[in-house]
Parts: sequence; structure tokens; C-alpha cells
Amino acid sequence: MSRPAPGDPARRPVAKSDDANRPAPRRTDAGLLVLHALRCVGHAGLTRVAAATGMDESEVESELIDLAVAGLVTHLSGGFDVWGLTDAGRVADAEWITDELESGGARPAVTAAYERFLVLNPELLDLCTAWQLRPVDGVMIVNDHSDPAYDTRVLDRFSALDQRAAVVCAELAAALPRLGRYRTRLTEALDRAHSGELEYVADHVAASYHTVWAQLHEDLLATLGIPR
Repeated sequence: MSRPAPGDPARRPVAKSDDANRPAPRRTDAGLLVLHALRCVGHAGLTRVAAATGMDESEVESELIDLAVAGLVTHLSGGFDVWGLTDAGRVADAEWITDELESGGARPAVTAAYERFLVLNPELLDLCTAWQLRPVDGVMIVNDHSDPAYDTRVLDRFSALDQRAAVVCAELAAALPRLGRYRTRLTEALDRAHSGELEYVADHVAASYHTVWAQLHEDLLATLGIPR
């Protein structure tokens, strides 16, 4: 008997629920993307989830409502207005992404790309440190970005790293198309940094290069079932 094609609802397990009257989650590719985005970014609002998935905010909101009805996500109001996974949502996400990985035979390719990602990761962390601190008279001080020449040198090093990261991202996207979104987000962050929006390098903004890189790392760990 042939195996169901990717996207076929028959191939995805139904999340278990303690409430027999609770509707089963809609097993859609969009729903999986939204659920998994929350797994990788943590509690987040519509804008951040939309950026992570590449979906419109209205579509994200629709999927979140369906996931909430199924008991897989919860909405925090009271001034926060963010969404997060429930325990059942975390279990369902792990089941869904494992099924996605194994049914498509993608594990070997994703594992190999992940190992190449790990080679680049220490260099990325060193570059983030170089962006946040700079040497003055032999002493490391907080980089206040008052030295454009220094910032340009570090950004050039980011660009060189990014060219090698692009190869890894292409391998990941070929194995699991949903991972291709990271290449787009990394490119956008670096382009904005080169255009003068320096916070898109390594500051704690939702779309900085470092933030997106960290989410990719978390995604790879979750996808491959590797504990931190």
C-alpha cells in the first residue's frame, strides 16, 4: 500500500485530548506551521508568528483560534496579548514534525545540514560579541556604533558567514520546504542592517539576524528530537 503524500491529513496523528467532547485539531499544513512557530519562538503575538511563518496575520489568527479550540494553544491577555503552546500542543507538535521528517525520508539530509550548521554556530556567536563590544586601547567596551569603520568590518564578516549559511539553508529547504523561510528572514535582517537599521544585527528585536539564527537552531533541535 502506498504511503500518503505530504499534506494528506491521513498521514498525521491526531493529538490526544483528555476531553472527549473537545474537537480534534484541524490537521493542516498552515496549522502545523503556526503551532511549530510557537514551539520555536515561545510566547508570541500575531505579528511575530506571521513573520516566522510568512503568513498573513489574519490567517495566523484563524489557525490559532482553531488550535485553541483543540486545546493545543492558549491566549494570554491582560496586557500581554500573546499565544503559547499548551502541554498537549507541545506533544502534538513533536508528533507532527517527527511524522513530517520520517515520512518524507528527510532525517539524513536534515541531520547532515544540522552538523554543518553547528560548524558555523560558534563563528556566529563570536560575531555577535564583536558587534556588541569593540576594543579601544586594548580594552573591550560596549559598542555604541560611533565607529562606522568598525561596524562595517563586522558587517562584512557577517556577510561572509551568511554566504556559507545560505548553502546550509538551501540543503535544509530541499529536505523540508518549511525550513526555507529561515533563509528569507536571515537575508531580510542582513539587508536591513546594511541599510542602516543596525538593531537588525544582534539586538533583541524579533527579526534580528541573531534572533532568527537562534530560532533556526531551536527548530533544528526540535525537528531532530535533540534535547538541549
